Amino acid sequence: MALTLEERQEFLAQPHIAALSVAEGTDRAPLTLPIWYQYKPGAEPWVLTGPDSRKMRLINETGRFSLMVHRTEPTVRYVTVEGPVTRIEPMTEELHLEMVTRYLSGDKVAAYLKEAESFGPQVAVYLKPEHWVSADLGAV
Repeated sequence: MALTLEERQEFLAQPHIAALSVAEGTDRAPLTLPIWYQYKPGAEPWVLTGPDSRKMRLINETGRFSLMVHRTEPTVRYVTVEGPVTRIEPMTEELHLEMVTRYLSGDKVAAYLKEAESFGPQVAVYLKPEHWVSADLGAV
């Protein structure tokens, strides 16, 4: 059963690990990889990545990407959102902390932030939700 817009937004707002996909030319399948993301209902989802990464190069070329999140308990449910990039901004300490505390807590936050110093510059890439695909397949 397809989810309502409210159900899709609520599900996407939960801290799942997303699969990010971006087209990689006509002779390749899309680049798809796991990624942390941030989203609040009614807002634009965003991700952090290196400005010179392969995914960022492809996002710049295509101007769009998709995120897919899913779960298997208590029911099989998934949401995919796809759309154009609305803006790319340098990562700030505030954005980085917001993303990290979405997925980690306690001492893990400080340890991750210390390790992340070696990652180099990052940018926040925002997506305008244009197309949604979703379903709750019930208990399988």
